[in-house]
Amino acid sequence: MRSPLSPLVLVGLIAVAPTLIAQEKKLPLVTRDRIQLNLAGAEAVLKAAKEKAESLGLKDNIAVVDDGGHLLAFARMDGARPASGATAQAKAVSAATFRQETGPLPVKGEPDTLLSLAIQAASGGKVTPLKGGIPIVIDGQVVGAVGVGGGTGDQDAEVAKAGVQALLDALGKK
Repeated sequence: MRSPLSPLVLVGLIAVAPTLIAQEKKLPLVTRDRIQLNLAGAEAVLKAAKEKAESLGLKDNIAVVDDGGHLLAFARMDGARPASGATAQAKAVSAATFRQETGPLPVKGEPDTLLSLAIQAASGGKVTPLKGGIPIVIDGQVVGAVGVGGGTGDQDAEVAKAGVQALLDALGKK
């Protein structure tokens, strides 16, 4: 007869194993010197994106998230559709966590509407393949992303890219 504790012991060993392996191999236990997007950087992205949207005559929702997809800054421009706020945040989260621009699936193909809806439903609306999510990459590291909703997919991407470029320009990056 099996002991009722054996599954718990197994789970405990599985949980502790990576730490033991890391210590055995002398791997670092923390990551140092990591670039991190802060509120001031997020607000700079937001400001530039709003200016670009205004120059295009758009009324957008703009979300800026950190590398884990957590909201740092958000703006719904006067007259922007409230429903596009959730879309902007989903685009930002998708770009940050997938570490790439959002866009239609399959990649380099015609958008698959059913696949897009399935992805959104499965993620609880937190992930989307819609255009308009752009990762913020500094020194090869994704530090966050911006998502824009309110225009066409191409317009949203253009506004998001303007926000990212303004931050890179302010940092002296290309």
